[in-house]
Amino acid sequence: VQLVESGGGSVQPGGSLRLSCAASGLDFSNYCMGWFRQAPGKERDGVAGISTDGSSKDYAGSVGGRFTISRDNTKNTLYLQMDSLKIEDTAVYYCATGLAWTDSSTRGQGTQVTVS
Repeated sequence: VQLVESGGGSVQPGGSLRLSCAASGLDFSNYCMGWFRQAPGKERDGVAGISTDGSSKDYAGSVGGRFTISRDNTKNTLYLQMDSLKIEDTAVYYCATGLAWTDSSTRGQGTQVTVS
């Protein structure tokens, strides 16, 4: 069972990045999924969550209108489109099963996003 994030990198303020999370070894379509992030010296926070079929989405107030979560159950992949990036979006981004980090059964290793 594995989640592998990719797509992180360095970008200037106002730029965009698209994160991917490839799932293997689990029935991906049966899981709500979430994106989380942890900035240096700060607690890990939820960024966005999505229902099993993608019909319901939720966002943290700080990213609403700028980030879009989506999924492709045929490809077992979760996405996070990040637009209008701000310096304060700098963090390690993780994907995980479930909508709460403490409840997740599987978590990725994280991908670094740096906005500067």
